[in-house]
Amino acid sequence: MKAKPNYKAIVIGALAPLLWGANIHAQSNEALVNKLVQKGVLTEQEAQELTTEMEKEAKEAKPSPFVLPWGKEAKLRLGGFIQANAEFGDAGSMFGVFPDSTTVAPIHSRFFLRRARINVSGDFLEDFDFKLEGDFEQGDGISSSRTGFSGTDIFLNWHRFPEANFKVGQWKAPFGVEQTTPDTTILTIERSQPTGALTPERQIGAQLWGKPLANLWPGQKDLLEYALGVFNGNNRNIQLNDDAHFMYVGRVASTPFAGQLFGQDATWKLGGDGFYSRSGAGTRISQTGNLKFNADGSLSGFTLPAAAKSTGWAVNQDLRVGPFDLVAEYLEEKVEPLDSTAFATFTANGYYVLGSYYLPGRKFQLVGEYESFNPGQASNDDVRSVAGGINYYIKGDYLKLMLNYIHTWSDFRHANPGNGEDSFDEVLLRAQVMF
Repeated sequence: MKAKPNYKAIVIGALAPLLWGANIHAQSNEALVNKLVQKGVLTEQEAQELTTEMEKEAKEAKPSPFVLPWGKEAKLRLGGFIQANAEFGDAGSMFGVFPDSTTVAPIHSRFFLRRARINVSGDFLEDFDFKLEGDFEQGDGISSSRTGFSGTDIFLNWHRFPEANFKVGQWKAPFGVEQTTPDTTILTIERSQPTGALTPERQIGAQLWGKPLANLWPGQKDLLEYALGVFNGNNRNIQLNDDAHFMYVGRVASTPFAGQLFGQDATWKLGGDGFYSRSGAGTRISQTGNLKFNADGSLSGFTLPAAAKSTGWAVNQDLRVGPFDLVAEYLEEKVEPLDSTAFATFTANGYYVLGSYYLPGRKFQLVGEYESFNPGQASNDDVRSVAGGINYYIKGDYLKLMLNYIHTWSDFRHANPGNGEDSFDEVLLRAQVMF
């Protein structure tokens, strides 16, 4: 006797393509199932089970009908974001780019696209995930490795064990809590000067990372997390290593408290970072910020005139209690030439304290920050800033507006009159959309 055909499986297979556009075809799917019940192909129970499975598939998948996997990916996603900025007044002064500098080209008031990125990411059933992202707005006229469109995050990650993921490619080295916070979720329009000057940012290499307690103690999996990476050390989108040595970067973090405080949800996270690198002549060691101290007190990117070694460390904390958030971080880097006659050894350091508060309704967020950066290359060479602002979350981080006012002081110019103004003011605006 022949086995009865599995009509349910056949119907699911026939309807599978429609699930890619489930929101559009939901009514036609339901009509088709009802027709099959009327013809006696499906029982009422089978029809109900089929409808439930289709609804479940539609909720879980939700891919765009225009993004189809070409390979064997289980999931494929297309996304991106745009950040449109404007800055007025003494633009760039928080980074030591003073408008009256005789050694650094000024940044004039302007409108510009800060970031315009598109990415593709996905997952394989074999415990791999990947991301390919590029930025259309990286031609800053300063960095030769950033022209027009170029890669940002490009990596393959094996995530079979949450205790030990393994990643290869290009992404942000695990150093600095502000630097590794996504560009779309930072609370100020720009990251602090200490972060830009003293963190490695994106590098090409390999990394082991995870949460050792994920399975051993699931309820306290965030009590310990780590990341250990080995990178070329000469920044993003550069395929050749600048010398025969690598950059070694590590981060350890812990969330010792997660619960209720003053009747509000609260978390407290602590972290520590470190790196060591040897770099060849011509390598810029302050990839996204200004580390070099100039004679008039201004700052610019530091490109090594000779081979050198760098050692850096940082400590940070993030306390969140209901609508309040308080982040603080200290960073330090020592730069030593391998040939002592090339340039003088120096130690640069800095810190910032950033606080924020959501107004009732969580649509508006007040932000305040104080930061101080010591280039360590002259007496009284600190650059300090205080910032205040407001964020308007129209639809969370997916659609938001930001406003910052920043006042900056130059200790060097204050102590050495004749080099120009010693205090500056600028206003920054941003509109962000994620898709």
